[in-house]
Formats: sequence, structure tokens, C-alpha cells
Amino acid sequence: MTSPVRHRQDTVRSPDEAPGGKELRVTSATFEAGGSIPRRVALSGCGGENVSPQLAWTGAPAETRSFALTCFDPDAPTGCGFWHWVVADIPASVTSLEEGAATKGLPRGTVQGMTDYGTAAWGGPCPPPGDAPHRYIFTVYALDIPSIQGASPSMSGARLVFSMRGHLLAKGHVEGRFGR
Repeated sequence: MTSPVRHRQDTVRSPDEAPGGKELRVTSATFEAGGSIPRRVALSGCGGENVSPQLAWTGAPAETRSFALTCFDPDAPTGCGFWHWVVADIPASVTSLEEGAATKGLPRGTVQGMTDYGTAAWGGPCPPPGDAPHRYIFTVYALDIPSIQGASPSMSGARLVFSMRGHLLAKGHVEGRFGR
């Protein structure tokens, strides 16, 4: 007879659970929290310029060694949402990204992973015409490691989130909406 598997909740945390509930404050000069994302941020095929938004964050714990960033659309008609931006290994000294940073240049050592568009780059909003505006959730994660093991341009959003397990110090998000 086999004994049941026991999980040690005190040593392995979900990537969504920061110890002590620590939160980062994430803001954007490109759009107001909860408001509309401007058309220039949208994917080129949807009338935009595919410009990544400006993002800034504060409140990282002193022991932060790197940041990760994702943009996820939970309203995409895929049954499992849609990854629009997957970014790892942002140096701990960086607390903001300028508008257009995805193409102008991210900080040295930063890795952009694979979006659900199939590219390792920012992929702007492009919901189906007639859908209610979709939510785009930009989440910044403060991590206790300088680099995500296996971070590469082929890393998916799910893989990034899985790889952060046990390394999350704090997180925060800002949400914008876009419809067409």
C-alpha cells in the first residue's frame, strides 16, 4: 500500500502567491488603470502600431534580484486566454519600461519569450470585432533569482509562470481594456 503524496505548503508557493501578500504598485503612462488602451498599442493588423505600453513599478522588496513581466488576455475566445507579452530577467535595478521598449530595446540581459502570436515580441491587442472590450492584464513579478532557468525566446507564458514557482517575492498588475 502506498502512502498519499504530501505537499509542503511552507516551501513551495504558487507563482501567484507572494509571501506575506507583498504587492508591487504597477502603473502606465500609456493608459489609465482600468481604462482604454490607445489604438497605437494594438496589433498592426488591427489598426494599431504594435507599440508596447509604458509601464512602471514600485514597492519591490530589497532582496529582489530580477523582475518578470507578462501581459495576458483572459477574455480571448480560446478557452484558456492569450499571452501578449512574456518577459524574463529584467534586472532588479530597472523599475520602468518606456513606451515602445519591446522594439526600441529592453534592458541588457532581458529575454522576451513566445507570445500566443508565435513570436518572441510584444503582440498588441486584437480582439475579434464585435466582442466586448477585452481585459489586458500587465503583471510584474519581483523574484529572488537573477535569471529564470531556461529563459529563451521560445519560453511560453505558462513556462515562465511555472519557472517562477518558489521565487516570487511580490507582484502587482495594471489592467487596461481594448475593443474594436
